[in-house]
Formats: sequence, C-alpha cells, structure tokens
Amino acid sequence: MTSSILPIPIRRARASRYLPTGTAQCGALLCVLLINALVADNFFAIHIQDGRLFGSLIDILNRCAPVALLSLGMTLVIATGGIDLSVGAVMAISGATMASMATGDHSIPVILCSVLGVGLLCGLWNGVLVAVFKIQPIVATLILMVAGRGIAQLITQGQIITFNNEALAWLGSGSLFYLPTPVIITLGAALLIWLLTKRTALGLFIEAVGINIKAANNAGLNTPMVVIATYLLSGMLAAVAGMIVAADIRGADANNAGLWLEMDAILAGNLADGRTLQPRTLPGRHTDHSRGEHRHSALRLSAPVESNRQGHGGAGGARHAIPCIQSPVFPGSPPCLNAIFP
Repeated sequence: MTSSILPIPIRRARASRYLPTGTAQCGALLCVLLINALVADNFFAIHIQDGRLFGSLIDILNRCAPVALLSLGMTLVIATGGIDLSVGAVMAISGATMASMATGDHSIPVILCSVLGVGLLCGLWNGVLVAVFKIQPIVATLILMVAGRGIAQLITQGQIITFNNEALAWLGSGSLFYLPTPVIITLGAALLIWLLTKRTALGLFIEAVGINIKAANNAGLNTPMVVIATYLLSGMLAAVAGMIVAADIRGADANNAGLWLEMDAILAGNLADGRTLQPRTLPGRHTDHSRGEHRHSALRLSAPVESNRQGHGGAGGARHAIPCIQSPVFPGSPPCLNAIFP
C-alpha cells in the first residue's frame, strides 16, 4: 500500500513587508497633494514674509496641528485596545480654563501649568474608569465627552471669553524658526512621544498590553498603570491642542472648540494601524485633512505564557524577560535579550 505525499503550499510573503514603515500613508498623502497641485495654482509655492513662511502647505500644517496632537495621544490609547472620545471636550475645557485665567491676574507659567493639569486630570478620570472600574473605553470616555461641554460652559459661564494676552496669543498665531508656532509645538510633542515610546520601556509595555493583556498580566506588568498612562498622555496632548485653538482666536468657545475633532483623531490613529507612535501617524492626519511590519521582540511573551498552561514553565521566562527590557531601549540589544529571544 503506497501513500502519496501532498506538497505543502508555500505562503509567499507580501510585498508590503519589504516596504519602509509608513509607505502607504505617505503615498496617499502624496497623491492628495498632487491632486491639489493640479487643481489649485501655486499650491506648492512658499514665500517668506515678516520672518515667517506662508503658502498652502504651511497653512495645511498650521491648521492640522491641533488634530495632529490629538492623533498622537489617540494612537497610544488605541494601541492598548482602548479609545478616547473625550479629547474634543477636553480641548474645550482646557481652552475655557486658559481664557478665564488669562482675563485675571495670573502669570503665564501658572496658566500653562493649570491647563496642563486640567488635561491630566481629565485623562486620569478616563484611565481610572477604564483600568480600575473596568468600564468599556467607549462608554467611559463618552461620559466626559458629554459632560465636558457642560463643564466648559460652567467655566465660561455660558459666554465666549476673549483675552488680549500677546504671550498666550503667540502659541496660536506666532512663529518660530520661520514656521507657525502650532507646527513647532506639534513637532516637539511628536518627538517627545517618539522618544518616550521608542527609547523607554513604556512603548514596549503599551504594545504588550494592546496585543495580549492577559499575557502581560502573567508576565508581571502593571497593566492598569500602563492604560492610565496612555489616557494621561492623551488628556495632556488634548489640553495642548485646546490651548493652541484658544490662543489662535484669543478666546474660548465652549460650544465649538474641538467639536467632533475626536473623529478625525480616531481616523488618523487607525491610519497608523493603532500602534505606538509610528512615523505614519502624522501623514495619516494630514491625508485626512486635505500596515508595515514592526514589532518588539518581547511581544513574543504571549507564546511562553500560553505554553505555561501546558506545564512547560514558559511564564518564568516571560517574567525574566520583562526586567531585562525595563531599561531604556538604546541601540544595541542587552545580552539577556539575545539569550531569551535568539
């Protein structure tokens, strides 16, 4: 009796795996820009006037800055498997706080710290509801999305508050190094978030929680604190976006500030595949306005943890892996990583 051996089909690797990260997003952005260039004359024209760059591209960057800030925070939240619907309301609360304090006798540092504190407090509220009380993220953040507008109305007493503080107005309409201030702030925030997620263990922990929260728990991660940290960052970035919008118009409109911008931020975060900060998050945001393969090696923790259920002791290796990578991930892998993940 003879047995025939069937050939095993070979799965071909997708060509997208060999493309640089963010190729699809940047390609879509380039197509949109080319279409605009064909429709509008001098679309790519940029000139300098009064020590500042002007042009359609500069205007796009300037107008996209607040939503790009929201997208940075939203990407972190989505990477943990959550969502933040309250960022628009947090913008309104932050703008109302800044405008009301600007009309009083408060110094600039006090105003800025107070606004950032308000954003962190809103993020803490969302994070505690999601991580501690185990409320679904879409429901937990919907609470502040609805109530936040009312809080902003209470701060402004139902009025549109205006101010004439030139130092604060510079945040929304000034310039630095020939670029609008909102663009500089957004680039600085993107750099800080990139360093935080790619050069410290936090980015690794965020991806571990988003991919398999049970495996992360078994590996010894404090997953509630990781989730709360992402909502704190999202709230703080929303507060910065609220300051920019309020400074641009030199006032606070609790009804319209940040209205429905959470939808744009969610779209931009999903264009970035909902992973910790990638270079494609900002192109995704700009494409909306006018999936590469990248994983940390320690995300293989889910496999050892699963094998432990069968009595192979894989979780022990996972618990040893986490301390090895808690230090900042600078170029050059620690020797322990090479031993654990050959």
